Amino acid sequence: MADTDNSTSAPASTSAPAPAAEPKRSWGDEAEEEEEEEEASGEQAPPSSTPDLKIDSLSIDVAKKPNNFLEDPDDSNIKAVTTGDTMYASAKAFEELDLSPDLLKGLYVEMKFERPSKIQAISLPMILTPPHKHLIAQAHNGSGKTTCFVLGMLSRVDPKFTAPQALCICPTRELAIQVLAILLLEACGSCNMEVLKKMGKYTGITSEAAISMDSSNYIPISKRPPITAQVVIGTPGTINKWVTARKLSLSYLKILVFDEADHMLAESGFKDDSLRIMKAIVKDSPGCQVLLFSATFDDAVRAFVSKIVKDLFRGDYNQMFVNKEELSLESVKQYKVKCPDELSKIMVIKDKIFELGNKLGQTIIFVRTRNSASMLHKALTEYGYEVTTIQGALKQDDRDKIIKEFKDGLTQVLISTDLLARGFDQSMVNLVVNFDLPVKHDYPSEPDCEVYLHRVGRAGRFGRKGAVFNLLCNDRDEMIMAKIERHFNTEIAEVPSWRSYEDFEAALKKAGLL
Repeated sequence: MADTDNSTSAPASTSAPAPAAEPKRSWGDEAEEEEEEEEASGEQAPPSSTPDLKIDSLSIDVAKKPNNFLEDPDDSNIKAVTTGDTMYASAKAFEELDLSPDLLKGLYVEMKFERPSKIQAISLPMILTPPHKHLIAQAHNGSGKTTCFVLGMLSRVDPKFTAPQALCICPTRELAIQVLAILLLEACGSCNMEVLKKMGKYTGITSEAAISMDSSNYIPISKRPPITAQVVIGTPGTINKWVTARKLSLSYLKILVFDEADHMLAESGFKDDSLRIMKAIVKDSPGCQVLLFSATFDDAVRAFVSKIVKDLFRGDYNQMFVNKEELSLESVKQYKVKCPDELSKIMVIKDKIFELGNKLGQTIIFVRTRNSASMLHKALTEYGYEVTTIQGALKQDDRDKIIKEFKDGLTQVLISTDLLARGFDQSMVNLVVNFDLPVKHDYPSEPDCEVYLHRVGRAGRFGRKGAVFNLLCNDRDEMIMAKIERHFNTEIAEVPSWRSYEDFEAALKKAGLL
Protein backbone atom coordinates (compact mmCIF):
# COMPACT_ATOMS: atom_id res chain seq x y z
CA MET A 1 0.00 0.00 0.00
CA ALA A 2 1.42 3.32 -1.00
CA ASP A 3 2.06 5.88 1.70
CA THR A 4 0.41 9.25 1.57
CA ASP A 5 3.24 11.57 2.59
CA ASN A 6 2.37 14.89 4.14
CA SER A 7 4.25 17.54 6.09
CA THR A 8 3.73 20.71 8.04
CA SER A 9 6.72 22.50 6.62
CA ALA A 10 10.05 22.02 4.91
CA PRO A 11 11.34 18.87 3.19
CA ALA A 12 12.00 15.80 5.29
CA SER A 13 15.53 14.41 5.25
CA THR A 14 16.23 10.76 4.78
CA SER A 15 19.38 8.80 4.19
CA ALA A 16 20.44 5.26 3.49
CA PRO A 17 20.54 3.17 6.67
CA ALA A 18 24.01 3.11 8.16
CA PRO A 19 25.59 -0.24 8.97
CA ALA A 20 24.48 -1.56 12.33
CA ALA A 21 26.85 -0.48 15.10
CA GLU A 22 28.65 -3.18 17.01
CA PRO A 23 27.43 -3.62 20.60
CA LYS A 24 29.16 -1.25 22.95
CA ARG A 25 29.00 -0.17 26.56
CA SER A 26 28.03 3.20 27.91
CA TRP A 27 30.52 5.48 29.68
CA GLY A 28 28.21 5.32 32.69
CA ASP A 29 29.16 1.64 33.01
CA GLU A 30 32.82 2.48 33.43
CA ALA A 31 34.45 3.00 36.81
CA GLU A 32 37.23 5.02 35.25
CA GLU A 33 38.37 6.13 31.85
CA GLU A 34 41.05 4.06 30.12
CA GLU A 35 43.90 5.52 28.12
CA GLU A 36 42.55 6.48 24.72
CA GLU A 37 44.18 6.86 21.36
CA GLU A 38 43.23 9.74 19.13
CA GLU A 39 41.23 8.65 16.13
CA ALA A 40 41.01 10.40 12.82
CA SER A 41 37.62 11.95 12.33
CA GLY A 42 35.68 11.35 9.12
CA GLU A 43 33.00 13.63 7.81
CA GLN A 44 29.79 12.01 6.65
CA ALA A 45 28.13 13.06 3.43
CA PRO A 46 25.01 15.14 3.96
CA PRO A 47 21.77 13.16 3.85
CA SER A 48 19.81 13.16 0.65
CA SER A 49 16.50 14.97 0.69
CA THR A 50 13.08 13.92 -0.52
CA PRO A 51 10.46 16.08 -2.24
CA ASP A 52 8.43 18.52 -0.17
CA LEU A 53 5.77 16.93 2.00
CA LYS A 54 2.55 18.79 2.79
CA ILE A 55 -0.13 18.26 5.35
CA ASP A 56 -2.68 21.05 5.37
CA SER A 57 -4.77 19.45 8.09
CA LEU A 58 -1.83 19.47 10.50
CA SER A 59 -0.72 23.06 9.99
CA ILE A 60 -0.04 25.07 13.12
CA ASP A 61 -0.81 28.68 13.82
CA VAL A 62 2.58 29.81 15.17
CA ALA A 63 1.09 33.09 16.37
CA LYS A 64 -0.57 31.18 19.19
CA LYS A 65 1.74 30.11 22.01
CA PRO A 66 0.16 27.13 23.83
CA ASN A 67 1.50 25.88 27.15
CA ASN A 68 3.95 28.71 27.60
CA PHE A 69 5.80 26.63 30.19
CA LEU A 70 6.75 24.16 27.46
CA GLU A 71 9.65 24.55 25.05
CA ASP A 72 7.71 25.43 21.89
CA PRO A 73 9.86 27.74 19.74
CA ASP A 74 8.13 29.80 17.09
CA ASP A 75 10.22 28.40 14.25
CA SER A 76 9.78 24.75 15.11
CA ASN A 77 10.06 22.70 11.96
CA ILE A 78 7.86 19.68 12.65
CA LYS A 79 7.29 17.16 9.89
CA ALA A 80 4.33 14.79 10.09
CA VAL A 81 4.21 11.90 7.63
CA THR A 82 0.96 9.93 7.59
CA THR A 83 -0.07 6.71 5.86
CA GLY A 84 -3.39 5.60 4.48
CA ASP A 85 -6.60 7.57 4.07
CA THR A 86 -7.19 8.67 7.67
CA MET A 87 -7.45 12.45 7.92
CA TYR A 88 -5.98 14.18 10.96
CA ALA A 89 -6.81 17.70 12.07
CA SER A 90 -4.46 19.46 14.45
CA ALA A 91 -5.99 19.91 17.89
CA LYS A 92 -6.32 23.54 18.98
CA ALA A 93 -8.00 22.46 22.23
CA PHE A 94 -7.96 19.26 24.27
CA GLU A 95 -11.76 19.07 23.95
CA GLU A 96 -11.30 18.29 20.24
CA LEU A 97 -9.59 14.98 21.12
CA ASP A 98 -12.73 13.29 22.51
CA LEU A 99 -11.10 12.75 25.91
CA SER A 100 -13.12 11.67 28.93
CA PRO A 101 -14.22 14.38 31.38
CA ASP A 102 -11.93 12.81 34.00
CA LEU A 103 -8.89 13.16 31.76
CA LEU A 104 -9.78 16.73 30.84
CA LYS A 105 -10.10 17.55 34.53
CA GLY A 106 -6.65 16.09 35.17
CA LEU A 107 -5.17 18.16 32.34
CA TYR A 108 -6.69 21.46 33.44
CA VAL A 109 -6.82 21.11 37.22
CA GLU A 110 -3.69 19.06 37.96
CA MET A 111 -1.40 19.67 34.98
CA LYS A 112 -2.47 23.33 34.65
CA PHE A 113 -2.56 23.05 30.87
CA GLU A 114 -4.44 25.61 28.78
CA ARG A 115 -4.23 24.09 25.31
CA PRO A 116 -1.98 21.67 23.41
CA SER A 117 1.59 22.58 22.50
CA LYS A 118 2.52 22.23 18.84
CA ILE A 119 3.98 18.78 19.40
CA GLN A 120 0.81 17.72 21.19
CA ALA A 121 -1.49 19.34 18.63
CA ILE A 122 0.07 17.27 15.84
CA SER A 123 0.80 13.96 17.57
CA LEU A 124 -2.29 13.49 19.76
CA PRO A 125 -4.76 13.24 16.85
CA MET A 126 -2.51 10.59 15.28
CA ILE A 127 -2.40 8.67 18.58
CA LEU A 128 -6.06 8.93 19.57
CA THR A 129 -7.91 8.72 16.25
CA PRO A 130 -9.15 5.23 15.26
CA PRO A 131 -7.85 2.94 13.83
CA HIS A 132 -5.04 3.86 16.25
CA LYS A 133 -2.03 3.56 13.97
CA HIS A 134 1.48 3.16 15.24
CA LEU A 135 3.58 6.32 15.68
CA ILE A 136 7.31 7.01 15.51
CA ALA A 137 7.77 10.46 17.04
CA GLN A 138 10.72 12.74 17.67
CA ALA A 139 10.16 15.90 19.68
CA HIS A 140 12.08 18.58 21.56
CA ASN A 141 13.08 18.01 25.16
CA GLY A 142 10.50 19.80 27.29
CA SER A 143 7.97 20.02 24.44
CA GLY A 144 5.30 17.96 26.19
CA LYS A 145 5.97 14.61 24.51
CA THR A 146 5.48 12.71 27.80
CA THR A 147 1.97 14.16 27.97
CA CYS A 148 1.33 12.78 24.48
CA PHE A 149 1.96 9.16 25.29
CA VAL A 150 0.56 9.31 28.83
CA LEU A 151 -2.68 10.68 27.40
CA GLY A 152 -2.57 7.97 24.77
CA MET A 153 -2.27 5.26 27.41
CA LEU A 154 -4.92 6.64 29.73
CA SER A 155 -7.40 7.22 26.92
CA ARG A 156 -7.18 3.61 25.75
CA VAL A 157 -7.67 1.98 29.16
CA ASP A 158 -11.03 0.65 30.29
CA PRO A 159 -11.08 1.49 34.04
CA LYS A 160 -13.63 -1.26 34.69
CA PHE A 161 -11.41 -4.05 33.35
CA THR A 162 -8.69 -5.10 35.81
CA ALA A 163 -5.89 -6.32 33.55
CA PRO A 164 -2.79 -4.72 31.99
CA GLN A 165 -3.94 -2.69 28.98
CA ALA A 166 -1.09 -0.18 28.56
CA LEU A 167 2.65 -0.80 28.85
CA CYS A 168 5.38 1.87 28.91
CA ILE A 169 9.04 0.87 28.77
CA CYS A 170 11.80 3.27 29.89
CA PRO A 171 15.61 2.91 29.92
CA THR A 172 16.07 3.72 33.63
CA ARG A 173 14.11 3.18 36.81
CA GLU A 174 14.31 6.93 37.54
CA LEU A 175 12.53 7.72 34.28
CA ALA A 176 9.96 4.97 34.88
CA ILE A 177 9.15 6.40 38.31
CA GLN A 178 8.89 9.89 36.83
CA VAL A 179 6.42 8.78 34.16
CA LEU A 180 4.42 6.91 36.79
CA ALA A 181 4.37 10.09 38.85
CA ILE A 182 2.44 11.83 36.11
CA LEU A 183 -0.23 9.16 36.23
CA LEU A 184 -1.26 8.81 39.85
CA LEU A 185 -0.55 9.76 43.45
CA GLU A 186 0.90 6.65 45.01
CA ALA A 187 4.05 5.08 46.41
CA CYS A 188 6.16 3.97 43.46
CA GLY A 189 7.70 0.54 43.84
CA SER A 190 10.37 0.38 46.48
CA CYS A 191 11.12 4.05 46.73
CA ASN A 192 8.05 5.10 48.79
CA MET A 193 8.09 8.31 46.79
CA GLU A 194 4.80 10.12 47.02
CA VAL A 195 4.22 12.20 43.93
CA LEU A 196 1.83 14.96 43.03
CA LYS A 197 -1.65 14.24 41.78
CA LYS A 198 -1.38 14.53 38.05
CA MET A 199 -3.11 13.61 34.89
CA GLY A 200 -4.83 10.38 35.92
CA LYS A 201 -5.99 11.48 39.35
CA TYR A 202 -9.71 11.44 38.53
CA THR A 203 -9.82 8.37 36.28
CA GLY A 204 -9.57 5.55 38.81
CA ILE A 205 -7.03 3.84 36.56
CA THR A 206 -4.51 1.66 38.42
CA SER A 207 -0.78 1.47 37.71
CA GLU A 208 2.32 -0.39 38.80
CA ALA A 209 6.05 0.18 38.43
CA ALA A 210 8.03 -2.74 37.00
CA ILE A 211 11.45 -1.80 38.33
CA SER A 212 14.23 -3.67 40.11
CA MET A 213 14.33 -3.55 43.89
CA ASP A 214 17.00 -3.78 46.55
CA SER A 215 17.33 -7.01 48.49
CA SER A 216 15.50 -5.48 51.48
CA ASN A 217 12.37 -4.98 49.37
CA TYR A 218 12.76 -7.90 46.99
CA ILE A 219 9.82 -10.22 46.49
CA PRO A 220 10.55 -13.46 44.58
CA ILE A 221 8.69 -13.57 41.29
CA SER A 222 7.16 -16.91 42.23
CA LYS A 223 5.46 -15.28 45.25
CA ARG A 224 4.03 -12.35 43.31
CA PRO A 225 0.36 -12.46 42.37
CA PRO A 226 -0.47 -11.84 38.70
CA ILE A 227 -0.28 -8.17 37.74
CA THR A 228 -3.74 -6.64 37.50
CA ALA A 229 -2.74 -2.95 37.26
CA GLN A 230 -4.15 -1.40 34.09
CA VAL A 231 -1.00 0.60 33.28
CA VAL A 232 2.46 -0.89 33.79
CA ILE A 233 5.56 1.29 33.50
CA GLY A 234 9.03 -0.13 33.92
CA THR A 235 12.44 -1.09 32.65
CA PRO A 236 12.96 -3.78 29.99
CA GLY A 237 14.83 -6.23 32.22
CA THR A 238 12.15 -6.37 34.92
CA ILE A 239 9.31 -6.44 32.40
CA ASN A 240 10.95 -9.38 30.61
CA LYS A 241 11.30 -11.26 33.92
CA TRP A 242 7.62 -10.70 34.73
CA VAL A 243 6.53 -11.81 31.26
CA THR A 244 8.76 -14.91 31.33
CA ALA A 245 7.40 -15.86 34.75
CA ARG A 246 3.83 -15.49 33.39
CA LYS A 247 3.10 -12.80 35.99
CA LEU A 248 2.53 -10.01 33.46
CA SER A 249 -0.12 -10.85 30.90
CA LEU A 250 0.20 -9.28 27.46
CA SER A 251 -3.08 -10.69 26.18
CA TYR A 252 -5.13 -7.54 26.77
CA LEU A 253 -2.62 -4.87 25.76
CA LYS A 254 -4.02 -2.04 23.67
CA ILE A 255 -1.02 0.28 23.60
CA LEU A 256 2.75 -0.11 23.97
CA VAL A 257 5.03 2.92 24.53
CA PHE A 258 8.81 3.10 24.27
CA ASP A 259 10.13 6.24 25.95
CA GLU A 260 13.61 7.26 24.73
CA ALA A 261 13.05 4.75 21.93
CA ASP A 262 16.33 5.54 20.16
CA HIS A 263 18.25 4.25 23.18
CA MET A 264 15.88 1.34 23.75
CA LEU A 265 16.40 0.00 20.22
CA ALA A 266 20.04 0.93 19.63
CA GLU A 267 22.75 -1.73 19.64
CA SER A 268 24.34 0.03 22.61
CA GLY A 269 21.06 0.20 24.51
CA PHE A 270 18.37 -2.37 25.30
CA LYS A 271 17.76 -3.71 21.81
CA ASP A 272 17.60 -7.43 22.67
CA ASP A 273 15.23 -7.01 25.63
CA SER A 274 13.06 -4.56 23.68
CA LEU A 275 12.73 -6.88 20.68
CA ARG A 276 11.90 -9.81 22.97
CA ILE A 277 9.06 -7.81 24.53
CA MET A 278 7.79 -6.67 21.13
CA LYS A 279 7.71 -10.21 19.75
CA ALA A 280 5.81 -11.46 22.80
CA ILE A 281 3.24 -8.69 22.39
CA VAL A 282 2.79 -9.40 18.67
CA LYS A 283 2.07 -13.02 19.58
CA ASP A 284 -0.44 -12.29 22.36
CA SER A 285 -1.94 -8.93 21.24
CA PRO A 286 -1.33 -8.47 17.51
CA GLY A 287 -3.60 -5.41 17.36
CA CYS A 288 -1.61 -3.47 19.99
CA GLN A 289 -0.77 0.12 19.03
CA VAL A 290 2.94 1.02 19.31
CA LEU A 291 4.26 4.51 20.12
CA LEU A 292 8.00 5.17 19.92
CA PHE A 293 9.01 8.54 21.39
CA SER A 294 12.41 10.19 21.74
CA ALA A 295 14.11 13.56 21.49
CA THR A 296 16.64 12.07 19.07
CA PHE A 297 16.79 9.45 16.32
CA ASP A 298 19.97 9.01 14.31
CA ASP A 299 19.60 7.74 10.75
CA ALA A 300 20.55 4.13 11.54
CA VAL A 301 18.18 3.80 14.51
CA ARG A 302 15.43 5.65 12.64
CA ALA A 303 15.67 3.19 9.72
CA PHE A 304 15.75 0.21 12.09
CA VAL A 305 12.76 1.45 14.12
CA SER A 306 10.74 1.98 10.94
CA LYS A 307 11.60 -1.53 9.75
CA ILE A 308 10.62 -3.08 13.09
CA VAL A 309 7.23 -1.35 13.15
CA LYS A 310 6.54 -2.21 9.53
CA ASP A 311 7.75 -5.82 9.51
CA LEU A 312 6.98 -6.97 13.06
CA PHE A 313 3.70 -5.24 13.83
CA ARG A 314 2.58 -5.21 10.17
CA GLY A 315 0.37 -2.16 10.45
CA ASP A 316 0.28 1.33 9.03
CA TYR A 317 2.39 3.80 10.97
CA ASN A 318 2.68 7.56 11.09
CA GLN A 319 5.82 9.58 11.73
CA MET A 320 6.66 12.94 13.28
CA PHE A 321 10.15 14.43 13.23
CA VAL A 322 11.93 17.69 13.96
CA ASN A 323 14.87 18.94 11.88
CA LYS A 324 18.26 18.23 13.48
CA GLU A 325 19.21 21.90 13.53
CA GLU A 326 15.93 22.69 15.32
CA LEU A 327 16.64 20.31 18.21
CA SER A 328 18.81 22.61 20.32
CA LEU A 329 16.65 24.29 22.92
CA GLU A 330 16.41 27.98 22.20
CA SER A 331 15.60 28.94 25.77
CA VAL A 332 18.95 27.48 26.92
CA LYS A 333 22.12 29.51 26.31
CA GLN A 334 25.19 27.35 25.71
CA TYR A 335 28.78 28.39 26.46
CA LYS A 336 32.22 26.87 26.15
CA VAL A 337 34.95 27.64 28.67
CA LYS A 338 38.62 26.89 27.95
CA CYS A 339 40.43 25.77 31.09
CA PRO A 340 44.14 24.87 31.29
CA ASP A 341 43.62 21.77 33.48
CA GLU A 342 41.14 19.85 35.64
CA LEU A 343 41.87 21.91 38.74
CA SER A 344 40.86 25.00 36.77
CA LYS A 345 37.59 23.29 35.86
CA ILE A 346 36.87 22.74 39.55
CA MET A 347 37.76 26.38 40.31
CA VAL A 348 35.35 27.57 37.61
CA ILE A 349 32.56 25.52 39.18
CA LYS A 350 33.43 26.62 42.70
CA ASP A 351 34.26 30.30 42.27
CA LYS A 352 32.13 31.29 39.27
CA ILE A 353 29.20 28.98 38.64
CA PHE A 354 28.35 28.23 42.27
CA GLU A 355 28.89 31.80 43.47
CA LEU A 356 26.74 33.31 40.72
CA GLY A 357 24.25 30.48 40.49
CA ASN A 358 23.44 29.90 44.14
CA LYS A 359 20.27 31.99 43.87
CA LEU A 360 19.29 30.91 40.37
CA GLY A 361 17.99 27.42 41.06
CA GLN A 362 19.51 23.98 40.87
CA THR A 363 22.57 22.74 38.98
CA ILE A 364 23.40 19.38 37.38
CA ILE A 365 27.05 18.60 36.64
CA PHE A 366 27.59 15.81 34.12
CA VAL A 367 30.72 13.66 34.15
CA ARG A 368 31.78 10.73 31.99
CA THR A 369 32.59 7.94 34.46
CA ARG A 370 31.84 6.87 38.01
CA ASN A 371 35.44 7.62 38.94
CA SER A 372 35.08 11.20 37.67
CA ALA A 373 31.88 11.57 39.69
CA SER A 374 33.62 10.42 42.88
CA MET A 375 36.65 12.63 42.26
CA LEU A 376 34.58 15.76 41.66
CA HIS A 377 32.30 15.04 44.62
CA LYS A 378 35.33 14.67 46.92
CA ALA A 379 36.94 17.86 45.62
CA LEU A 380 33.83 20.02 46.02
CA THR A 381 32.90 18.68 49.47
CA GLU A 382 36.45 19.30 50.67
CA TYR A 383 35.95 22.94 49.64
CA GLY A 384 32.88 22.99 51.88
CA TYR A 385 30.11 22.68 49.26
CA GLU A 386 27.09 20.44 49.76
CA VAL A 387 26.66 18.31 46.66
CA THR A 388 25.08 14.94 45.99
CA THR A 389 26.19 12.40 43.41
CA ILE A 390 24.28 9.73 41.52
CA GLN A 391 25.67 6.95 39.35
CA GLY A 392 24.74 3.42 38.40
CA ALA A 393 26.85 1.63 41.00
CA LEU A 394 24.74 2.99 43.89
CA LYS A 395 22.08 0.84 45.53
CA GLN A 396 18.63 1.53 44.17
CA ASP A 397 17.31 2.83 47.49
CA ASP A 398 20.20 5.29 47.64
CA ARG A 399 19.54 6.43 44.06
CA ASP A 400 15.85 6.97 44.86
CA LYS A 401 16.71 8.93 48.01
CA ILE A 402 19.14 11.21 46.15
CA ILE A 403 16.61 11.87 43.38
CA LYS A 404 13.83 12.60 45.87
CA GLU A 405 16.00 15.05 47.83
CA PHE A 406 16.95 16.85 44.62
CA LYS A 407 13.37 16.98 43.33
CA ASP A 408 12.16 18.22 46.73
CA GLY A 409 14.72 21.03 46.58
CA LEU A 410 16.65 19.78 49.61
CA THR A 411 19.86 19.69 47.57
CA GLN A 412 20.94 22.28 45.01
CA VAL A 413 23.79 20.58 43.15
CA LEU A 414 23.72 17.09 41.67
CA ILE A 415 26.71 15.38 40.04
CA SER A 416 25.65 12.66 37.61
CA THR A 417 26.89 10.31 34.95
CA ASP A 418 24.59 10.04 31.93
CA LEU A 419 22.17 8.08 34.11
CA LEU A 420 20.06 11.28 34.28
CA ALA A 421 20.85 12.69 30.84
CA ARG A 422 17.61 11.42 29.35
CA GLY A 423 14.12 12.44 30.32
CA PHE A 424 14.85 13.66 33.86
CA ASP A 425 12.41 16.49 34.58
CA GLN A 426 13.15 19.01 37.31
CA SER A 427 11.75 22.47 36.66
CA MET A 428 14.17 24.24 39.02
CA VAL A 429 17.31 23.18 37.12
CA ASN A 430 18.63 26.32 35.45
CA LEU A 431 22.29 25.40 35.07
CA VAL A 432 23.97 22.39 33.49
CA VAL A 433 27.75 21.94 33.55
CA ASN A 434 29.47 19.47 31.24
CA PHE A 435 32.59 18.73 33.29
CA ASP A 436 33.30 16.07 30.65
CA LEU A 437 31.91 16.32 27.14
CA PRO A 438 29.95 13.24 26.08
CA VAL A 439 31.83 11.00 23.64
CA LYS A 440 31.05 7.67 22.04
CA HIS A 441 32.33 4.77 24.11
CA ASP A 442 34.04 2.94 21.26
CA TYR A 443 35.18 6.10 19.46
CA PRO A 444 36.26 8.55 22.19
CA SER A 445 37.38 11.17 19.70
CA GLU A 446 33.81 11.38 18.38
CA PRO A 447 31.15 13.32 20.30
CA ASP A 448 27.92 11.64 21.34
CA CYS A 449 25.71 14.41 20.00
CA GLU A 450 22.47 12.77 21.10
CA VAL A 451 23.66 12.54 24.71
CA TYR A 452 24.82 16.16 24.48
CA LEU A 453 21.35 17.21 23.37
CA HIS A 454 19.74 15.28 26.20
CA ARG A 455 22.11 16.86 28.74
CA VAL A 456 21.31 20.34 27.45
CA GLY A 457 17.64 19.46 27.79
CA ARG A 458 17.95 19.14 31.58
CA ALA A 459 18.31 22.93 31.89
CA GLY A 460 15.47 25.34 31.30
CA ARG A 461 12.76 22.69 31.39
CA PHE A 462 9.27 23.69 30.29
CA GLY A 463 10.47 26.79 28.47
CA ARG A 464 12.22 28.42 31.42
CA LYS A 465 15.57 30.12 30.95
CA GLY A 466 18.74 28.10 31.39
CA ALA A 467 22.46 28.00 30.70
CA VAL A 468 24.95 25.25 29.89
CA PHE A 469 28.69 25.58 30.48
CA ASN A 470 30.97 23.18 28.59
CA LEU A 471 34.38 22.98 30.28
CA LEU A 472 37.24 22.27 27.84
CA CYS A 473 40.83 21.66 28.88
CA ASN A 474 42.74 20.21 25.93
CA ASP A 475 42.86 20.07 22.15
CA ARG A 476 40.67 16.99 22.02
CA ASP A 477 37.92 18.72 24.00
CA GLU A 478 38.04 21.64 21.58
CA MET A 479 37.86 19.26 18.60
CA ILE A 480 34.87 17.45 20.09
CA MET A 481 33.14 20.76 20.83
CA ALA A 482 33.70 21.87 17.23
CA LYS A 483 32.12 18.65 15.96
CA ILE A 484 29.08 19.21 18.19
CA GLU A 485 28.72 22.72 16.77
CA ARG A 486 28.88 21.41 13.21
CA HIS A 487 26.41 18.64 13.96
CA PHE A 488 23.78 21.09 15.20
CA ASN A 489 24.75 23.81 12.73
CA THR A 490 25.30 26.29 15.54
CA GLU A 491 28.07 28.35 17.09
CA ILE A 492 28.44 28.10 20.85
CA ALA A 493 29.59 31.31 22.51
CA GLU A 494 32.89 31.29 24.38
CA VAL A 495 33.39 32.77 27.83
CA PRO A 496 36.49 34.95 27.20
CA SER A 497 38.39 34.04 30.37
CA TRP A 498 37.93 31.21 32.85
CA ARG A 499 39.41 33.49 35.50
CA SER A 500 36.95 36.38 35.03
CA TYR A 501 33.99 36.61 37.38
CA GLU A 502 32.61 39.43 35.22
CA ASP A 503 32.67 37.26 32.08
CA PHE A 504 30.55 34.57 33.74
CA GLU A 505 28.22 37.20 35.14
CA ALA A 506 27.77 38.62 31.62
CA ALA A 507 27.10 35.12 30.26
CA LEU A 508 24.32 34.50 32.77
CA LYS A 509 22.82 37.90 32.01
CA LYS A 510 22.71 37.02 28.31
CA ALA A 511 20.98 33.78 29.27
CA GLY A 512 18.31 35.81 31.06
CA LEU A 513 19.17 34.38 34.47
CA LEU A 514 20.55 37.56 36.10
